[in-house]
Amino acid sequence: MTGFETVPDQLWQFGLIFMRVGGAAGFLPGFSERFLPVRIRLAIAFSISLLVQALGFAPVSLGVGHLTISVLIGEITVGVILGLVLRVFLIAIQIAGSIAAQSTSLAQIYGGQSAEPLPAIGHLLMLGALALIMMSGYPVLLIKYLGQFYTLVPIGQLFPAETMLTWGISLVATVFQLGFTLAAPFVIASVVYNLTIGLINKAMPQMMVAFVGAPFITFLSLVLLVLTVPVILAVWRSRFFDFMLAPGGVAG
Repeated sequence: MTGFETVPDQLWQFGLIFMRVGGAAGFLPGFSERFLPVRIRLAIAFSISLLVQALGFAPVSLGVGHLTISVLIGEITVGVILGLVLRVFLIAIQIAGSIAAQSTSLAQIYGGQSAEPLPAIGHLLMLGALALIMMSGYPVLLIKYLGQFYTLVPIGQLFPAETMLTWGISLVATVFQLGFTLAAPFVIASVVYNLTIGLINKAMPQMMVAFVGAPFITFLSLVLLVLTVPVILAVWRSRFFDFMLAPGGVAG
């Protein structure tokens, strides 16, 4: 006897779905930000769970007599992994912002209220990325993303350890590569600037190049930011959505 025998089928099935979705909702980009009240985040997790159940994404093959604490903990664990994966993808945009800020003179400008201390460029890119995906159908794709994993990892099962290891290493490598690629224009500008300043200083040692170069690199960084942010966000959104539609390396 597990104590669930008297619970209506629809209710305990929803409870299983909520365990997984709730675990994911604690880390999902856009839905787990600290500036959102806890009640709003809870309502979001509840609403997503209702949609997943209503659309039939989560067929429950377990009988009510098989419900145990280990099954519930397993569903929460799977949900946390699914949420963390998308959160790690958001870190790519933060890495790009940090690299861009360190490559220019804008690293010390405070970026505003954030869960993590980010420079201004990183904070701008992160908020822009969240706003962009919210306007681009992210909530709908999120339902599909969570729903497809009920086929890959049915209720009552866990991710295979070997698959998770391979998937995690590949994902982390992809995120760092993407972050550096997005910040490449700022890195190139920084290299060109420092080479130019070095040549000028070599040719005219008596000239205080820092007084001339500091305003120039700041102005150049702001102009470059205006020109490249739309492209950076578009590329990141495309990679993010492609991953949500086909998260490779999980099946099996």
